[in-house]
Amino acid sequence: MNRQLYNSVLQALNTMPAVAILGARQVGKTTLAHQIASSFHKPSVYLDLELESDLAKLVEPEIYLSQCKGRLLIIDEVQRRPELFALLRSIIDARIRNGERTAQFLILGSASRELLRQSSESLAGRIRYLELCPFSILETVDNQSESTDLSRLWLRGGFPQSYLAHSDDDSWSWRSDFTLTFLERDIPLMGSHIPPVVLRNLWSMLAWENAQLINYSKLAVNLTVNYKTVQNYISLLQSHFMVRELHPWSGNTRKRLIKSPKIFLRDSGIAHRLLRITSFEDLLGHPAVGASWEAFVVENLLRTVSDKWEVSFYRTQAGAEIDLVLEGPRQNVRAIEIKRSMSPNLSRGFYEGCKDVRATEKYVAYPGSDRFPLANDTEAIGVLELLRHLQDG
Repeated sequence: MNRQLYNSVLQALNTMPAVAILGARQVGKTTLAHQIASSFHKPSVYLDLELESDLAKLVEPEIYLSQCKGRLLIIDEVQRRPELFALLRSIIDARIRNGERTAQFLILGSASRELLRQSSESLAGRIRYLELCPFSILETVDNQSESTDLSRLWLRGGFPQSYLAHSDDDSWSWRSDFTLTFLERDIPLMGSHIPPVVLRNLWSMLAWENAQLINYSKLAVNLTVNYKTVQNYISLLQSHFMVRELHPWSGNTRKRLIKSPKIFLRDSGIAHRLLRITSFEDLLGHPAVGASWEAFVVENLLRTVSDKWEVSFYRTQAGAEIDLVLEGPRQNVRAIEIKRSMSPNLSRGFYEGCKDVRATEKYVAYPGSDRFPLANDTEAIGVLELLRHLQDG
C-alpha cells in the first residue's frame, strides 16, 4: 500500500467535502479506496460505474445520492458519468449549508483532472485531487537487494500486477493484455473515435522517442495525419497517465534555448512492451536502453518532488544540457544529470547550464550506491539516495 498517499487521502477527507484519487487503470485505486473505507470513521457506500447494476442505481441520481447522506460515497470510474459533477456540486453546497463540511465523496477516476473538467462542472474549492502512480523505486527497492529490485522494477514497470507477476513472461502477458484493453476498450469508452491501430502506432513511435524532444511534424508524417491531430492524440495519452511532457527551462539567458518539450512514457514496463523487450538481458542490449533508463529515473524523481518545485529541463541550440532543473523555495535550484554508467562523466555543457540556471545543488544520478564528489561542487549519488533526499525537502 502507498502509505504516504493513504495518509494524504485521510487528511484530505478530514478537511474537504470531496477527494478524487486519479491514476491509470489497474494502478490500485479501488484497493486503496477500500482500505480507506475499512478504517474510516463513518460508514461508506461503494459504486462501480463499470457495473450495469451500479449504473442502474443512478437512473435517478439525485434520489439515490440523497439516501447516502451521512456516509462516505465512493464512486469508482467517475469518468463514465462526468455529468454527475454538476449534481455533486449542488449536493455538496447544500450539505455545507447544513453543517456537513467534510468527507462526503471519494471519487476514483482513470482520467486526469483536466480531462474531467472539459466535460463536467468544476468542483473548485470543494475537491482535492490526488494521483496514485504505479509502484516507485522508494516503495519497492530495499537497500539489501537494491540492484535486483531496481532491475525488476525497471524492466516490468510499476503496475502492481506486472511488477508482482510470478515471472517475466507472466508480467509480459499482463502488459500485453493491458495495452490491448486500453486501446480497444478504455479509450473508446471516453468517447474517442481514434482507430486503435493509429493510437497504438503513435504509442509505439513515442516508445522509440522516449526521453527525446517531441517532433510533431515527423510523427504526423509517419501517421499520415496533420500536426494538430498528433498533438491531440498525445494529449489524450497524457490525460490517461500514459505519457508525460516535460517543458524546457525558459529563464533569462543570452543563449538560444530549445523550445520543444520532451516526451516520456510514464511506465517503463509499458514502454518495454511496446518496444518488444522481453527480458532484462534484452533491455541491456537494446538501442533504447539509455533513453529507457533516463525516462524511468525522471518519472520516479518527478513523483517524489513536492509541488512547491517547478520542474523543467535545460538545453541550448549548441547542445548544452541538464536533464532536470528543479527550482524551489528560497531560490534553491537543483540541477540533475542522469547517467547509467557506474563511473559517470559530465560534459562541459552541463556546467555551463548550471551557471545559467544558477544551480545551488548539482547531482549526477547513477545506478550505484556510493556517493562521491565530482568537479565543480557536483556530487555523484545513487538514484535511491537522491530520491530520499528529494523526499525530505
